[in-house]
Amino acid sequence: MSPTEVASAALPGANRHKSVSALFGDDADSEPLWFKKDTFAKADFDSEAYIRDLRRFVAFDTLRTELRGHLGALKNELVELINRDYTDFVNLSTKLVDVDGAVLRMRMPLNELRARLVTVRESVHTSLAALQDGLKRRADASASREVLELLLDTSHVVSKVKKLLVELQSFPEDGAQVPAQGDSEGKVTRAYSNGNIAGDAAEHGASLEDARSRLLERIASEMNRLKFYVAQAQDLPFIQNMQPRIGNADVSLDASLRRCFEGGLERRDDTVIYHCLRAYAAIDNTAGAEEVFRSAIVAPFVQRSVPPSPARDTVGASADKLAEVFDEIEVHIQTECQFLLDKAVAANSGLHVFDFLSNSILKEVHSAIQKGKSGAFSPGKPAEFLANYKSSLKFLRFLEGYCQSPAAVAAFRSQTAYTDFMRQWNLGVYFTLRFQEIAQSLDTALSAPTPSPIHVGSSRAADGSLGLALQSSVTLWDCLQRCWKEGVYIEAVSDKFLRLTLQLLSRYTTWLSTGLAARKAGNATSHPGGEWALAAAPEDFVLVRHDVELLVGMVKGSYMDHVLPLLSGNNSEEVCEVVRQSLLQGAEALLAIVPALSDVLTEALTEKCVEVLRQVKGIIATYRMTNRPLPSRHSPYVTSVLQPLKTFVEDERFAHLTKEIRAELILSVSEKITVTYDVLARDMVSVARTTESSLQRLRRGARQRGAGAGTETNDNNISDNLSDKICAQLFLDVQEYGRRLAALGIAAADMTAYTSLWQCVAPPDRQNVVEF
Repeated sequence: MSPTEVASAALPGANRHKSVSALFGDDADSEPLWFKKDTFAKADFDSEAYIRDLRRFVAFDTLRTELRGHLGALKNELVELINRDYTDFVNLSTKLVDVDGAVLRMRMPLNELRARLVTVRESVHTSLAALQDGLKRRADASASREVLELLLDTSHVVSKVKKLLVELQSFPEDGAQVPAQGDSEGKVTRAYSNGNIAGDAAEHGASLEDARSRLLERIASEMNRLKFYVAQAQDLPFIQNMQPRIGNADVSLDASLRRCFEGGLERRDDTVIYHCLRAYAAIDNTAGAEEVFRSAIVAPFVQRSVPPSPARDTVGASADKLAEVFDEIEVHIQTECQFLLDKAVAANSGLHVFDFLSNSILKEVHSAIQKGKSGAFSPGKPAEFLANYKSSLKFLRFLEGYCQSPAAVAAFRSQTAYTDFMRQWNLGVYFTLRFQEIAQSLDTALSAPTPSPIHVGSSRAADGSLGLALQSSVTLWDCLQRCWKEGVYIEAVSDKFLRLTLQLLSRYTTWLSTGLAARKAGNATSHPGGEWALAAAPEDFVLVRHDVELLVGMVKGSYMDHVLPLLSGNNSEEVCEVVRQSLLQGAEALLAIVPALSDVLTEALTEKCVEVLRQVKGIIATYRMTNRPLPSRHSPYVTSVLQPLKTFVEDERFAHLTKEIRAELILSVSEKITVTYDVLARDMVSVARTTESSLQRLRRGARQRGAGAGTETNDNNISDNLSDKICAQLFLDVQEYGRRLAALGIAAADMTAYTSLWQCVAPPDRQNVVEF
C-alpha cells in the first residue's frame, strides 16, 4: 500500500471531507475562540475539569463536534509525519532487533556508576560535616581567645592605670622644680621618677606641674582605652567585678585633673593647660574642663560685676541695667580669658571640642544675672527691657567675635546655654505691651466724638513732616513711626511689628469707612463707631481727605524707605518685596476712600449753592405778573450762587489743602451746580413757552370774539413775549454766572453742562459762541 493510500485509509469520511475543505481554503469550520488546543498539552490537564468549565457556555454537542474535529486534525498530522519519514518508519521494525539485550548491556555500567556516585556523595557529606564542625570549633576558640585577650588587656590597663595613679600621688603638691639628677636632691628625684615621666621631666628641668600634666594626659589616654574595652565586654562577670576599681580610678583621675587644670589656669601655664585639655578630651569629659574654667576664672570676675544681691547704691532706677555690667565683663574676658579662648580655637590644636564661650562664660553670666539682676529680664518696663535686650545682643556679638568662621558662629548659637539665655527675653510679652500702648493711643484718638482739627503750622509729626490737619491723623502717623523707632522696634519680632503697622492702617481705614457708612445711613445704629461722621461738619471731610492723601504719600515714600532697610539685613529680597507690597496694599486701601470723602463735602457745598440757585424760579413770576420790558442786567441771586464755595475756599481753617485738592473741589462743585442750573433753566423755558402758547390761544379767541362784536384788539410785540423775556433774563444771568466761575479759575466754556445751559437760553445768533 502506498503512503497516500495509508493516509487515506486512516481518515474517516467526515474528516476527509473537512481536510479537503481546508485544502481549498474553506474556513467555515474554523475553530471557535473558546477552543484552545494548547490546553491539552499541559502537564496538569484534567479532562473532567475542562468539560466542567466549558459546559457553562458551550453545549455538549458543540463540544463533541469540536473535539472530534480536533482528533481528525491530529490524525491528519500523524499521517503527514508518517508520509514524510515513511522509509524510516517501515525500516523501524527491522532495526529494532534484540532491543532488550541492548538495554540490559547499557543498564549494568549505569548502575555501577550510580553506586560509585552515591558512595562518593556520602564521603563528601561526611568530610563536609567534619570540616564545618572544625570551623565552628575554631571560630568559638577564636571568639573565646578574643574575649580572653580583651579581658587580659582590660586587666593590664586597669593595673597600668592604678600604677600611674600611684605614681601620680607620689608627686608633691607644691609647684617646686624637680632637681636634676646628681644634685643635692638627687635621691628625692630618683624616688619620684624611677625611670618614669617624672624622671624624664626632671632631666629637662621641667616643673612638677608640667610632669604631672603629662602624666595625667597619659592616664587619661589609658582610661579612654579602658572605657573602650569595658564597652565591648560590659556584660561579662569579670568586667562587672572590675567596675568598682574602674570607677575609683575615674574619680581619682578627675579630681587630680581638676586640681592640675585649676593650677595651670591660675599660673597661665600654657603647657599644663594644653596637656590637661588633651586629657579631658581623651576621656570625653569636655564638660569637666568647661566647668573648671567657669568656676576658677569666670565666676570670680562675673560675681564681682554682678553681685548675688544688688548693692544699696545700685538699688533704684539703674539696679537692673545691664549695659555697664556687660562692658565690665567684656573687659575681664579680654584680660583674663583671652589666653584660653585663643588656645581653644587655634588651628591644629585639637581643642575644638571645647566650648568655653557658651558653657563657661555665657552660662556663668546668665546665672549671675538671674541671681543678681533678675528684674533685667522683666518686660514690665519696656524701655529698660529693650535697653537690656540690646545690651545682651551686643554682648553676644562680642562673644561671637571669638568664633573663627560662620560655622563656628552657628554652632555657638545652637548651644543649650545660648538658647536658655535667649529664652529669658520674653519678647512676646514685650510686644504685647507695646501693642497695647500704641494701639490704645490710636483708639483713644479715633474715639473722639468729632474730628479735632489742629492749628495750621502745628501739624509737625515726630519726624518733621508737615501738613496733617486732624489730630487723629497725627496720632496715626505717630503710631506708625513708633513701631519702627529705635527705642521700640526689635528685629527678632519684626513680623509682629509689621503686622501691627498694617493693623494700624486698617484700623484707620475702617474708622473712615464706618463713619462714611453711618453718615450715608443718617444714623450710627447699624454702624457703631461712626458717630463722629454724623457730628462732623461737611467741611471737616476735606481735611480728612487731605490727611489721607498725605498719609498715603508718606507711607509710600519716606516711611517705606525707613522700614525696608531695617528688614533687609537678615531677610531675602523676596521677603522685602512682600513687605513692600503689603505696605502698598494698606496704603491703597486707605486711598480708595478718598472719592467717598470728597463726595461728602461736594454734595454739601453743592446743596448750599443750589439752595440759592432755586431763586431762579422767581423769574417766571416776575415776568408773568408784571408787564416789564426786556431785562438789561442779571438777577441779584447770581452773585450769591457760588458764594458758599468761595467762602469755603477762602477760609483759613482749610489752609492745609493743596492747590490740587482745591482745584478738584471747585471743579466738581461747579459741574454739579451747572448741571442743576441747566435742568432748572430748561424747565423754566419749557414752562414759559407752554404758558405763552396757552396765552396766545386765549388771545386769538379773544380777538375773534372782539371782531364779532366790532371791537379791535392789538397784538403784543416781542417785548411782551413771556418766553423771550425769560430767556433774555436767563441769558444775562448765565453770562454773569460764567464770569463768577472764571473768577474761581473755572473755564466755563470747557464745561459740557455750561455749554448746554448757554445754548438753552442764548439768542439764535449767539448759540455757537460762548462769550461773556
